[in-house]
Amino acid sequence: MTATGGCLCGGVRYAVSGELRAVHACHCSQCRRWSGNFVATADCRSADLHFAAADTLVWFASSQTAERGFCRRCGSALFWRRAAPATEWTSIAAGSIDPPTGLRTARHIFVADKSDFYDIADGLPQHAGRADAATAA
Repeated sequence: MTATGGCLCGGVRYAVSGELRAVHACHCSQCRRWSGNFVATADCRSADLHFAAADTLVWFASSQTAERGFCRRCGSALFWRRAAPATEWTSIAAGSIDPPTGLRTARHIFVADKSDFYDIADGLPQHAGRADAATAA
């Protein structure tokens, strides 16, 4: 699957040459503060992510272990990845991917941190923390 996408103003445009993993919705406090709500992302291999335009792409170290990529002109939240040592995966904000995406949401993560202004009622698996840490809520 090849996907394309970008930010609101077009300052960041990307293409993914490999497969995108199913979408997961992250409800952690950092994602909520970064986006104003929970964040839905699809992961790709970092080596499969290519930029057609990236002059306005900025990376922010949001913790000692992770960084977030966004457009410095329009503020679009675009990427999440582990900081050094670099990981082989990059999470892409699902809303920034050009439709049709063919993607579906598979699970919710960090639901123990979710805010109180919404409910999760879609019947998908919910994890108190990371989905790969066997923390089903």
